[in-house]
Amino acid sequence: MKAIRLREGKERSLLRRHPWVFAGSVEKGKADAGETVRVESHDGRFLAWASFSPSSQIRVRAWSFDEAERIDAAFFQRRVQAAVAMRERLAIQSNGVRLVHGEADGLPGLIVDRYDDILSAQFLSAGTERWKDVIADALLAETRSMGCTRLYERSDSGVRQLEGLEPAKGWLRGEGNTTITLREHSIQLTVDVEEGHKTGYYLDQRENRALFARMVRQFGCKSVLNCYSYTGGFSVAALAGGATEVVSVDSSAPALARASAHVTLNGFDAAHHTALDADVNGTLRQMLKDGRSFDAIILDPPKFAPSAAHADRASRAYKDINRLGLKLLKPGGLLLTFSCSGGIGAELFHKIVAGAGMDAEVDAYLLQRLEASSDHPTTICFPEGEYLKGLVLLKR
Repeated sequence: MKAIRLREGKERSLLRRHPWVFAGSVEKGKADAGETVRVESHDGRFLAWASFSPSSQIRVRAWSFDEAERIDAAFFQRRVQAAVAMRERLAIQSNGVRLVHGEADGLPGLIVDRYDDILSAQFLSAGTERWKDVIADALLAETRSMGCTRLYERSDSGVRQLEGLEPAKGWLRGEGNTTITLREHSIQLTVDVEEGHKTGYYLDQRENRALFARMVRQFGCKSVLNCYSYTGGFSVAALAGGATEVVSVDSSAPALARASAHVTLNGFDAAHHTALDADVNGTLRQMLKDGRSFDAIILDPPKFAPSAAHADRASRAYKDINRLGLKLLKPGGLLLTFSCSGGIGAELFHKIVAGAGMDAEVDAYLLQRLEASSDHPTTICFPEGEYLKGLVLLKR
């Protein structure tokens, strides 16, 4: 077994059971891409079994902190089994569930979502790429009782380039139609795992969509603006909550077409929904000029800051859209605003939105903080997993 020796003092993260070691922390040692290595402190003490990634700044990702454990097919079977069992205990009422959430489940670089009978997986690290076939078999074996019979690979994220890996997309196990009907709470949404964002859809917003439907009804919101609407999950939720005017804004015509189809699929009047193919920022500015206002607004933009290095520029972008959103909101109206940027922490996001309120010369009650659905867990040893953060504001 090849060994990776760390510089003095650089073992602290592994001793805290954090799974990452950056390139600058490695004193000596190398291995092939994805190869399992023994990670040692500067004085030779065992720290972890890990996968090695010669191309990535995250040079080592820990599989296990138990020296007696062996990283073999049985290891991955156990980890997959534990991850799936945890989701079963959550008793999520949907046929769309995240089954493996990377580092949180002790499988760094592996994302797996279930969409009805299809598993959609992202192998985003050199380690998971090396064990891909073993992991694929373990996933299907463990979910057979759920009716999962097919596995589609969506390893087309730019993250793979950082690992020195080419994009990969297509059926790993099984074949057939890639579109399913997703059921969550009281609504239905169609998902294409081949063409949809991420693994197919944003399952992390499942509980927030249900919350929004309840709040639209509770606060009597009739007019709703859904920005960066994608295929209209929050738009359908608004209609389910009793809204009679919903505007979905996105720059993707195919996504908006699916959003309109979702309105019809759920039995709502198409006249209550408008799909607007446009730039969100420009649209918000024009609506202000036109004197528009809304009872509720959703701001769920794409990732503005993929890393902390982009935080300053992203902060300005988040502040601008939130300033505009708050100005467009009627007094007593609701704003649900989100950031999915790993480079923007929850405290910073709160400060950004507070700054937007000051610039807009409005105040708002902070009713609730939001995060990803419980099947996208954050662990105490890996706080970086808390990528999605949101706020529910009630304009004063």
